[in-house]
Amino acid sequence: MNLYEHTIIARQDTSPTQLKQLQDKYSKIVENNKGDIIKLENWGLMNLSYLIKKNKKGNYIHFKIKANGKILSELEKNEKIDKNLLRYLTVRVKKFDLETNYFKKNDEVDSEKLSKKKYEKKK
Repeated sequence: MNLYEHTIIARQDTSPTQLKQLQDKYSKIVENNKGDIIKLENWGLMNLSYLIKKNKKGNYIHFKIKANGKILSELEKNEKIDKNLLRYLTVRVKKFDLETNYFKKNDEVDSEKLSKKKYEKKK
């Protein structure tokens, strides 16, 4: 099986419950076809570089998937017809970076640094 990073961009007016449904829908497609989702990240609402279907922003959802090519073709076939999605991208990688979270909010990063400092002082 190959390793893939798969990102989908949902419309900016998609509700949180619809986003959860999208995550579940595409997770089930992968799992039903004997693939594994290693990590699922919701990057949230971010600005797009240019307008896509009259949208300035999009909700990003990122999957780290262990699967074969047939699963990806099934995934992309479903994504082409989904009206809530603006774009999708799949990239094959050699190994996953599971430790770095690139799209954490600044307060989350600051609180994580503080907790590490407190832990180091206790030692």
